[in-house]
Amino acid sequence: MSRVLIVGAGLTGSLCACLLRRALQSKVQVVVWDKARGAGGRMSTSRPPEPTSHSADLGAQYITATPAYAQSHSNFYAELLSAGLLQPLDCHIEGLQHKEGNKDYVTPLGTSSVVKHFLSESGADLFLEYHVTGLYCRGASWEVERRGGSETFDAVVLTMPVPQILQLQGDLGNLLSVKQREELEGVRYSSRFAVALYFPPDVVFSFTWGARYVTDSHCIRYIAVDNKKRSTDAPGLGPSLVVHTSVPFGLKHLENDKDTIQPIILQELHRLLPDLPQPSSIKFQKWRYSQVLTSVPNCPGHMTILEQPPLICGGDAFTHSNFDGCVESALSVLKALKGSLDVQQNT
Repeated sequence: MSRVLIVGAGLTGSLCACLLRRALQSKVQVVVWDKARGAGGRMSTSRPPEPTSHSADLGAQYITATPAYAQSHSNFYAELLSAGLLQPLDCHIEGLQHKEGNKDYVTPLGTSSVVKHFLSESGADLFLEYHVTGLYCRGASWEVERRGGSETFDAVVLTMPVPQILQLQGDLGNLLSVKQREELEGVRYSSRFAVALYFPPDVVFSFTWGARYVTDSHCIRYIAVDNKKRSTDAPGLGPSLVVHTSVPFGLKHLENDKDTIQPIILQELHRLLPDLPQPSSIKFQKWRYSQVLTSVPNCPGHMTILEQPPLICGGDAFTHSNFDGCVESALSVLKALKGSLDVQQNT
């Protein structure tokens, strides 16, 4: 049995784990490490401190399927729809530029439910708050170092943002070809801030939209009544409001702290929505790596750093930043990893 480590419990990592289990069954033990306190990555659903408000998606907001991907990835969409984890978008989004033929979906239980579904299906051993610091090739296996210890694996898949991959200590730097390093160093991400506001159960908003793209603000780009966007109005729970800043604002203030940025965002929110009631609690999130602006050339889906023992990079940096990009990358990683593990198990 091969022991495979997947670093990153976001969408690509969870899909890799699930596809690997389905393809290789008992031939593989899948382990997933993530430095965060919860699974989901940028598909992050945040719950309020008090259970009196709806949860809020602080990262990805909805899933858009183009006609081509709706067909080629139909099994993934069918699985999530039948599990009740996806449903068609049914609320008004002001300023949404809808392209002919595209289908928009929301996640009734929050975007993190999609990631948790694939992790559950994978049967992987999930370890949170495991921060990988280095990779060392030890003959036919990898010693993976983390804060507080190290373990050995037959294969490693890295799905975290590319800058974090390049920061790893050990043998990775020496194994990268000049071309691979150039391609990885060329990846660019947008950065943004997100704020969730949780309201008491008796609050009713004066506006009717479920979400809105903002064009007349120096810092806010998007606002959503998250429970309305997801069509999940549970009785006895107050609404939640999600605010995303624009890419230029995120880039300009990336190194500023919460105490500096949150008041600016809230002041601007009250300018845009002057009748907004007082929230019972607020959650602030900085997305240093929000969406990929410049991916690895030709979108290969993955990058093999070493074939034996396998070390493979995957994620939206090797495709594009959306659900289907992560699916494409996971399928690409699976194909490469399956080939390497077959060679490994036959030697």
